[in-house]
Amino acid sequence: MSTKTITLSEDAYQRLVSLKQTKESFSDVVRRITTKKPLTAFAGLLTETEATKVEKAIQKGRARSRERALKLKSEFQS
Repeated sequence: MSTKTITLSEDAYQRLVSLKQTKESFSDVVRRITTKKPLTAFAGLLTETEATKVEKAIQKGRARSRERALKLKSEFQS
C-alpha cells in the first residue's frame, strides 16, 4: 500500500494523538473516526431521562427558530 505525507498543525496533531489507542496507527485512527456509522449504532447510548432532555431541548430550539423566522418574515413584509 502506498503512503502519503501530510502536514498537521500542532493542535491537530495533539487531537489525533489523544484519539489514538494502544497499538493503533495514525492511519487506523483516521479510518476509525471517518467511517460512517448507521444511526442504529447509537441506539441505547442515552438513558431514557437523557433522551427526554435532549428531545425537549431540540423542540425548544426549533420553536425559537420558528419564532425568529416569523419575526423576520413580518419585518421584511412591512
